[in-house]
Amino acid sequence: MVGTEPLRLVCFELRGQELALPIGDVRETLPVQPVTKVFLTPACIAGVFSLRGEIVPVIDLGVLLGLSRTEVGEESKIVVVEHAAGTAGIVVDRLRDLRTIDQALDPAPSNLATDVAGLLLGVAATSTGTVRVLDARAVLTAEPLRAIAETSDEQGRPA
Repeated sequence: MVGTEPLRLVCFELRGQELALPIGDVRETLPVQPVTKVFLTPACIAGVFSLRGEIVPVIDLGVLLGLSRTEVGEESKIVVVEHAAGTAGIVVDRLRDLRTIDQALDPAPSNLATDVAGLLLGVAATSTGTVRVLDARAVLTAEPLRAIAETSDEQGRPA
């Protein structure tokens, strides 16, 4: 965490683990929308959906983190992430409470795979467990998603 400002987080659960994004990177949270599969995309892209006329890619964070494909349930949500790197929806198992972290984040554990650790801003120990704080820019520009971004740049239109 930079400076002494508290970090406000939108927290969610994925495979029994608590993850979070800084609140400034979250545009909104939605019930799961109908998602259209798109052929020839990386496995971590669940498809796309229309958000008030804007076509938004949906990232299966479970696959991106090396976990199993996300199974959509009654409590599943889409967290719409917006950053300078782009906009995408992330499917999560369920939302958790908003949190404010007053202490600096610890670095990602050294035993995490480099590609997964690179998706984290850090971790925070709380009274209810460890919260892994995702880096929105890193998620939106993760290696499996770069080919899509490069192709859309070449064609002059968004992915």
